[in-house]
Amino acid sequence: QVQLVESGGKLVQAGGSLRLSCAASGRTFSSIGMGWFRQAPGKEREFVAGISWGGGKIDYSDSVKGRFTISRDNDKKMVYLQMNSLRVEDTAVYYCAADARSLGMAGTWPSQYDYWGRGTQVTVSS
Repeated sequence: QVQLVESGGKLVQAGGSLRLSCAASGRTFSSIGMGWFRQAPGKEREFVAGISWGGGKIDYSDSVKGRFTISRDNDKKMVYLQMNSLRVEDTAVYYCAADARSLGMAGTWPSQYDYWGRGTQVTVSS
């Protein structure tokens, strides 16, 4: 199995920046796609960003494209989400996930991911 632990979530003002981190263990990290999802109270879990095993293919949801950047460091077994120009609507629990079904790619659907962290809360205030 893959164990994932997110960190970095906190209260931040609108327009500010925040970097989330995800530490992975338990499997060869460099061979799997990784993604970030988020879930706000009363809403469905939604895709935020994904990165392939080698970092060559990156996808973002339309709501965050141009503001967020996903990256990974396979030597450190870490994946990051740099969030800039934060908006109130970005408030959610953010989850790191490992894609075990896409042969090293990162899908955009939660069902494609088998391993999840416990989440880290990001709250954006106006």
